[in-house]
Amino acid sequence: MAKKFVLAIVSSGAEKLTAGGIILSGAVAQDMECKVFLLLGGAYGFRKDFAEGHKEVGDANLKTEEFQEGLKRANVPHWLEFYKKAKEMGNAKFYLCGTAGKIWKSADKEDFHLVDEVCGIGEYISAAEEADLSIII
Repeated sequence: MAKKFVLAIVSSGAEKLTAGGIILSGAVAQDMECKVFLLLGGAYGFRKDFAEGHKEVGDANLKTEEFQEGLKRANVPHWLEFYKKAKEMGNAKFYLCGTAGKIWKSADKEDFHLVDEVCGIGEYISAAEEADLSIII
């Protein structure tokens, strides 16, 4: 039986979305069953009208320009590419918190990148309880 990994994304900062994508890629590479929950800021980050051009860091102590230069220097792709690749490579399913969707745009999964299902917070709680590893970023 595959190990279960749950990633809850609560931030729309590019540095945290990048970190989450890298972590998810590692979990997929280890053949884990992955569930990604887009909660509040995470849901905002995955909006189709926002995500692709989003490069701003969320941590006030970090500088967006310096972060972007570092990504380029290290040949690290835009954060959204990690999630797309993880979904293509393996067992990764994406869930949009219905309340978060309504807050930012709509609870329609077509308004967000990669979303397989819209769910309530209870779905996240249950998945986190059953997971071998659960991370909030």
